[in-house]
Amino acid sequence: MGETLNRIRLFTIADFKEEEEWLREMHRCGWKLAGLTPPCFFHFERCEPEDVVYQLDFRCGRDGNGTDYRQIFQDCGWEYVSSCMSFHYFRKQVSRMEGEEEIFSDNLSRADLIGRIWKWRMMPIFVMFFGCILPQIRHGVTGNIPRDAFFGMYVVLLSLYLWVILHVGIKFFRMRRSLQ
Repeated sequence: MGETLNRIRLFTIADFKEEEEWLREMHRCGWKLAGLTPPCFFHFERCEPEDVVYQLDFRCGRDGNGTDYRQIFQDCGWEYVSSCMSFHYFRKQVSRMEGEEEIFSDNLSRADLIGRIWKWRMMPIFVMFFGCILPQIRHGVTGNIPRDAFFGMYVVLLSLYLWVILHVGIKFFRMRRSLQ
């Protein structure tokens, strides 16, 4: 077996384009993606440096696990690499491209991808935020529970959730607007 390389790299759900570019650059440097371990561990194998486009698709549940799903991409020349947390990783050599470097050929399908990610990843974050975090903060501020380590933990979670919501929300808004 050849050389392997493991990298830790954190990408939010809105950073999938940056992740695709990073994977492409790693392949140009002679490291092809071999697999992933959630949430942020990338496993690479040594390869000949070449220009290879990586594309991610997001499908929850049975939508992305069937052989029919993968066969559609394979018929278009895309090699299935791996899946991680409902993101499916495909790659294709640039020399085999026929103009388009994306698996999504129109703005409608790109908008559909963004909508699926928003629905299946951001909506649960909103439920947790408004159903669990905010009520605990409110109780801590109004004095209904003592301010202790748990209150501090909820303040940290509040900050983290607000950052994620703003970061992802702004990026998705910009992506959606660019497709119109």
